[in-house]
Amino acid sequence: MYLYIIFYLIPAYLLGSIPSAVWFGKWFTGIDVREHGSGNAGATNTIRVLGYKTGIPVLLFDVLKGFLAVKLVGWLHLPGISETSLVYVEIGAAMAAVTGHVFPLFAGFRGGKGVGTLAGVGIALYPLALLIVLGVFIVVLVFFRYVSLASVTAALLFPLVVVFVTDETRPAMVLLAVAVALFIPVTHRKNLRRLFKGEENKFDFKRTKEKQKGPSPK
Repeated sequence: MYLYIIFYLIPAYLLGSIPSAVWFGKWFTGIDVREHGSGNAGATNTIRVLGYKTGIPVLLFDVLKGFLAVKLVGWLHLPGISETSLVYVEIGAAMAAVTGHVFPLFAGFRGGKGVGTLAGVGIALYPLALLIVLGVFIVVLVFFRYVSLASVTAALLFPLVVVFVTDETRPAMVLLAVAVALFIPVTHRKNLRRLFKGEENKFDFKRTKEKQKGPSPK
């Protein structure tokens, strides 16, 4: 069992460690997004600094990382492991991928906040619940224009949706949903402090589109 876990978790961490925001920014514009904007190596900051043409591929790749980390466990299903144990390995792989995104080996352990990668995990493990909280995320973002507030709100609602809407009863799956609800606010703690002080930057849809069309920021 431990060998199985190592077999899956190390590749999942390495997959999560691919720093799409950092690499795409450097390849396409010569800019390290961690030196601009919020300093976060995630899709939101990439869109804010470099525009949608770079930010959307970053977001899609981050989602793909989480999805593949979980799905590879089933696709590479080794003989001798039970279905019950397989769920735990999938959860372990999901956590490893998110850890890799937040603390990427290939980018000096300075990564993003894990929202996109967690979304990929959600697509793989909780498709209906993710669809519901994604709707919540979009509504909060449109009305308040704070990505951090939308992310935290969706995360806090996630375990409630998993348990009461999708009727998930497996303890491991419920605990993972609760872990997500705790993890996202922790990674957004600085944003929340700025939000309470009225200093958090709003997501400006028009301005980011203009930046996308204009010259790359210095």
